[in-house]
Amino acid sequence: MVREKRLATVDVNDFSDELKVAETAAREAGRIIMDLYGKEYRIEEKSKGNPVTAADLEANRKIREIIRGRYPDDGWLSEEDKDNTDRLKASRVWVVDPIDGTKEFIAGVPQFAVSVGLVVGGHPMVGVVYNPAEEKFYRAVKGSGAFLNGRPIHILSRKQIDGASLLVSRSEPWRKFQSFEGRCRLERLGSIAYRLAQVAGGEADATLTFRSLREWDVCGGVLIVEEAGGVVLDGEGRRLVFNRPDTLYRGVVASNEILARTLQEMLAKILSDRR
Repeated sequence: MVREKRLATVDVNDFSDELKVAETAAREAGRIIMDLYGKEYRIEEKSKGNPVTAADLEANRKIREIIRGRYPDDGWLSEEDKDNTDRLKASRVWVVDPIDGTKEFIAGVPQFAVSVGLVVGGHPMVGVVYNPAEEKFYRAVKGSGAFLNGRPIHILSRKQIDGASLLVSRSEPWRKFQSFEGRCRLERLGSIAYRLAQVAGGEADATLTFRSLREWDVCGGVLIVEEAGGVVLDGEGRRLVFNRPDTLYRGVVASNEILARTLQEMLAKILSDRR
């Protein structure tokens, strides 16, 4: 209830400066990333199966420098920075993943993206997803629609699961999608931020993951999907709220309202059957 009241006081049409700053930060990060793409750079392991590269860290530094330089009093949540719970008291919080799809970046697969979102009262107001390798820049401001390279984009309207095109993770075990394999056309694609943006752009009907994701993975992409006319749901069928103490979502589905609900029900049943 508190978050909804805070959101109701926001002028959703007054984020032009924030969008400009987010776009500048994402493009500068993209330049840094592409300077290292396909070359030699430092790779470390934050945890098992969770690599971080010099490109992640340098892109994060540049994004932080640009955004915090302009908005020093806003909260901050980034994959590559230690979480500071002071953000929970902030009405405005920037949620950033400098490279979503680091494994793809390392493998030389151009399916990674910079993701930047501005959250106000728990809800994204500005969202940017930028794939510099494909030169695809997706953006959205709450109430103003979604765009790819300046062109308006819209979610697809397919209602039936049979024959739907479904984007799934390159690294998620294929066996998880056996229930969908005979009904959907499955395509593997890296970054979840990029998958969300592609669904928003009508390049696929939906995306789905059984994996647990963090707020920074999806924040920018969620608003782009919503502004393109779609919805993003967690594994329990709830809309995503941001800037929470626990930044984890357990399963995510994105599509138009009807198909998203059908896919989420299947996902929830599969998860329940495996317990």
